[in-house]
This record gives sequence, structure tokens and C-alpha cells, in this order.
Amino acid sequence: MNDHSPGGALARLAEAHWQATCRQSPMTALLAGEEPADDTLFRESEAAYNELAANARDIHAAAGQIDADRLAPDDQLTRALLLRETQELVEAHALGAHLRPSLFPAGPDFTLVFLANSTTLATPADAERYLARLETVPALFDDLLTCLAAGNARGFRYPAPVVARAADAAAANLAERSEDTPFYSPFHRSPLTTPAMVRQAERGKQLIEDRLLPALARYVERLRDEQGRVARDSTGCSADEEGEAFYAHLARRFTTSDLGPEEIHTLGLAEVARLEGEIATVAADGGFAGDVAGYRAFLAQDPSQRAPSPDAQLTRMRALCKRIDGKLPGWFGRLPRISYGVELIPGRLADGLPPAYAQPGPADRSAAGTFWLSSRLDKCPLYLFPSLALHEAWPGHLMHIALVQEQAGLPAFRRHGAVKYTACIEGWAMYCEHLGVEMGLYETPHEHFGRLNMEQWRAARLVVDTGMHSRGWSREDAVAYLNEHVALTPEMIDAEVDRYMALPGQALGYQLGNLAFRRVRQRAEEALGDDFDLRSFHDALLAAGPLTLPLLESVGDRWVTAQRDAASARPVK
Repeated sequence: MNDHSPGGALARLAEAHWQATCRQSPMTALLAGEEPADDTLFRESEAAYNELAANARDIHAAAGQIDADRLAPDDQLTRALLLRETQELVEAHALGAHLRPSLFPAGPDFTLVFLANSTTLATPADAERYLARLETVPALFDDLLTCLAAGNARGFRYPAPVVARAADAAAANLAERSEDTPFYSPFHRSPLTTPAMVRQAERGKQLIEDRLLPALARYVERLRDEQGRVARDSTGCSADEEGEAFYAHLARRFTTSDLGPEEIHTLGLAEVARLEGEIATVAADGGFAGDVAGYRAFLAQDPSQRAPSPDAQLTRMRALCKRIDGKLPGWFGRLPRISYGVELIPGRLADGLPPAYAQPGPADRSAAGTFWLSSRLDKCPLYLFPSLALHEAWPGHLMHIALVQEQAGLPAFRRHGAVKYTACIEGWAMYCEHLGVEMGLYETPHEHFGRLNMEQWRAARLVVDTGMHSRGWSREDAVAYLNEHVALTPEMIDAEVDRYMALPGQALGYQLGNLAFRRVRQRAEEALGDDFDLRSFHDALLAAGPLTLPLLESVGDRWVTAQRDAASARPVK
């Protein structure tokens, strides 16, 4: 029997939105543990995005007709998120977002490596399916290059450093032998113990050599030629046609708020000033009273803050993660049913990547998540280890996303939509960095400095990102500001600035999300006093899945009301 209730109608719209998302982005379906309709991994053509926008327009109109007051509280969240996502898709399409695709650091090459690292080949059928999907990759590069050319005709260009970094990052995956590429790595991890698997591995080598590597090489060459020729010297996307409107859209998207670039810039300046005071206190504890610059220079040169080798670095981080895992039952009532691993980013890729990143496992739990740590020792001083582990692994990204994937009661677009909610996902991970203070994980002034420096880095992003994309800052302005306020190597600062140029607005979500989580907790503690239960509070926020920041606050308020109601219902002793 069909459910004709408002909730039933909403569920059908939510499923239609999910199916449209999976059709346009089969990788999304794969990471959700679902089989795509066919072997195509990517649909990046203009026609695919036209279809997605048309579907979003229809779903948005239908969802808007559903009376929110007739929905259960969880369905009200679903309706609000569905309206937001579909409206955002329509706006992005109108602004030509599909004609200025992401090239760096999350370009197509990075996504392909992500896929390879997430793939497990337990049977010859698994290998057959993986190779069939790789067969479709050359079309991805053709579609992207076609969209880039259409974007150029519309007045969209990339900064020259972004084009250069995108080409270099893609070229880093080229190799003389196909088995030395990341794309062959699933076979390295698989037991090649049967003739059928050996045959598939040989097919894989040939496919990578004959089709994938030549397609990737052509993509690199055309990026350097066609996009390099029209690249602009200015840093900000506001220099493009429709650039100011595009940046305002991206600011709303990544912060999930209505704050404008000017408000965000002002908040960033205030946050940087606040954190400078806290850093000065820690520097004094570290023996450098009144000399923060001297403390930063000392830490940068202190050999005791570097592991003796990448292997020693990995061993130390794995031990720290195990120590953190042992503390978590005291802070969370529910932990995921799957764990994670810690691995080193290979040297040839580590040059262009951040100190660490999280790779969540597929939702079907066919593979564990991975906390990737740079093999570059200068990128990962030991005083950053607690912050990096808390942010990327447990209780940060890998635990957050694993728990959300287990929320079977959530619609699929919410359960598997973490990537669309930067402020919530990154805000939680930064909240976890601060939670480490309460957990007793920062044992030295150096480690406390590491945490504050990481937060200062995110606060400075608010200033630099808006400075370049809204205020006309040059690349040199942005580099100088980060050099003044954040302890990073010059190479990392250059890479960070280029990242903000390449992904306008993405860097804005982190600190705004961090402040929101801490604000929601503070409000709950003040409202409940001795009745505040931190484990229950954490479980409630994580069970809600990825949210906009306004909805996060409403979930926190709803939890407080439920706690009060439960307390008032208990008999007085």
C-alpha cells in the first residue's frame, strides 16, 4: 500500500534525490555500498549536469509543497536538508559551477586514487568489475576538458599556480610500469593465488598501460597547454565573469550559513587575535615568555620534534591512535562497528598533499577507513600528532562518518552526504581536537601549541580566503599573512594558499563549524547543569548525521528539551 502521508511523500522525494545523485556521481553510490546502474564511474558532461539540475528543480518544488508542521521532527530535518541541497544544485548550475570543475587538490586524479585505495578484490568477479570501471575513465578526462573549454568561453579561468599544481598532481600518478601506479594497488593487496586472479591482474596491467596512463598523460598535457594559456594572474574567483555571485554562493554552501564574505573576514580577524593570546600563554609555558616567534622558530628547528624515519613516525602515530581508542568509551555511548588503519602517504604523492587526511571506508564495511599520514617528516612534527589523530581518525572524521553510515533510519542522501556539509564534518573534527584537552591527550606545552596552531591555521583561513576572493588580495598578501600568524613550513604555506585559490570558499567551513559545535555544547551545559550527560550529548549530535549549522543548533536544543522532559518525569527521591 502506498503511503500518502506527508512523511511518505517526503521519503519518495528523498529517494528520488538520492537516485539522481547516484546517477550523476556513481562514485557516491560505490562509497555508499550500492552498485551503480552500470560501469561508468563519473558523469561530468554538461548533459549530465543539465539533467541533475532539472531533477533538483522538480524535487525542490515538490518538497516545498509539503507542510513541515505535519512532519515528525526527524522528517522536518530531512525536508529542510532536501530543500537546501536541491536549491543549491539549481543555483550552482545557473552559475556554471560544472564548467569550472575542481582540479586541485581534489581533482579527478585524486578521486581515482581514492577509489583504488578503497577497492578490495576478493574474487575474480571483483577484479572484472574494477577493470570494467577503469575502462570508462578516459571518457571522464574528455568530458572534463570539454567542460573546461566551455567555461573558458563563458569567461571562467583558473589562477596560473592552480593549473600548474593540478597538472603536477595528476602527473605524479604516471609511472613507467603500470604496477607502480596507484591504480594497480588493489591487486597488490589481493591474494593472487588462483589462475583467474593472475589473469585479471595481467589484464589490469595492460589496461592501465594501454588506456588509463595515456589518457591521464593527455589530460596533463592539455591542462598545461589549454588552461595554462588562459590562466589568470589574479587569485580570486571574483575576477571571473559572475565571480562575485559565484563566491557568495560558495561561501553559503561551505559554511551552510547566510554569512557574507565581509562578515566572515571580520570574524576571522577576531578569531586570529583571540588565538594569538592563547598561543602566547603556551609559549610562556614552553620557556618563551613574550616571544612567540622565538618559540615557533625553536620548534621548527628542534630535532626532538621529528621522527627519525617515516616508519618510526608511522609506529608512533599508530600507538597514539590506539591510546585514544582506549579512552573513547568514557566520552561516547556508541562506537562504530568497524575500525580503521593508519598508513603513510607514499613519498611521490606526499609532496602535494596535506600532513594527513581521512579516507572513510565504504558504507558496506567491505574495507576499513584509513588515516593517511604524510611520509614527509617536516610536514608532521611530533607536536602535531595528537591534533592530527583526533581530527582525522577517532573520534574525528573516520569515526563520525562510520557512525553516520550506520544510521539506517536516515534517508540515503543524509546517511551518505557528508561531503556536502563541510562546516559540520570539519567542525566536528576540530571540536574533537579541543576535546583532546579534556581527555588529557596534550601532555606538553609543545602539544598544546600544536593544537592552538592548528586552530589558528583554520581561523587564518577565514581571513585569507575572503581576502583573495572578495578583497582583491594577491598571492603574496595571502602568503605573508599565513607566515605571520601560523607555524607552517614555507612550502606548506605556498600549497595552502594555492589550495584556497583552487577551492574558493571551502576553507571557510572549518572554524565556523568548530565554533558552532562548541557553542551548542556550552548552551546545553548551561541549560542542564548537573544533568548534562556528555556521552548522550555526543551520541545525539552524531546520530543526526551531517547538518547545516543552524540545524545543528536546533538538534542541540531539541536534545536539551528531551533531557529536561526526562528529568522532570523521574520520581523525586
